Amino acid sequence: MYFFSVVSFLVIIYLIFLSILYNFQRSLLYHPTENNYQGDKLTVEIEKVKILTEDNIELSAWYHKKKSGDYKTILYFHGNAGTLENRIHKINHFKDMEINFLLISWRGFNGNDGKPTEQGLYLDAKSAIKWLSNKGIGEEKIIIYGESLGSGVATEISQNKNFAGVILESPFTSMIDAGKSRYPIFPISLLLKDRYESDKKIINIKSPILIMHGEADKIVPFRMGKKLYELANQPKYSYFPKYDDHMMEYNENLINSIKNFIKSLN
Repeated sequence: MYFFSVVSFLVIIYLIFLSILYNFQRSLLYHPTENNYQGDKLTVEIEKVKILTEDNIELSAWYHKKKSGDYKTILYFHGNAGTLENRIHKINHFKDMEINFLLISWRGFNGNDGKPTEQGLYLDAKSAIKWLSNKGIGEEKIIIYGESLGSGVATEISQNKNFAGVILESPFTSMIDAGKSRYPIFPISLLLKDRYESDKKIINIKSPILIMHGEADKIVPFRMGKKLYELANQPKYSYFPKYDDHMMEYNENLINSIKNFIKSLN
């Protein structure tokens, strides 16, 4: 009798946690108010712009265009936490590269209206591409850059396109795999609403691709970035530093990897 009471109690606890996980999964996935990197001052000149999505949500974005030269444009998709300001330590380095950039914030982030979802973020990304197109910047002049969660968006919208290149930083194979890694006792594949199945899509990317992933990543296991690299088409390049965690060190080696990748596109 005692055994069945214990089992019943554990089943009830399990079902409670299952319900919490299902109902609050997007709160667990998206963290727009988290300040995950701070302290850097902006040293690159930017124009603060607004991008209107198909479903009439206005996105805050930062745009930088060099005053001279015919350069490609990085379209930067950030991860699941923080603001545009949390990426200053990265984009400051872009001023020393032969590149322009557009850094967008997702719906629900940076004071934007709306709530983040997988399909919503895809709309945001496509709206940014349309914004660049209206400025005369076609696919062949755009380098798609996806950071962490943004790598799932980057993979989705880069399929069967003619982008100049694709950069994935700390990418995951799918949100299903990432969820299973964190919550192994729950049926994640049945619960998950936002799936971001990059491992099924990356074969459809025909553009040159650079995948960067720290081997010491404690949030998205390195094996996921390595797996995506194995699945990717040629030409493909990798930067896999041994001691980098999920928030990769924007040091000379990483910066040179990006610079060399950009040069290879010319």
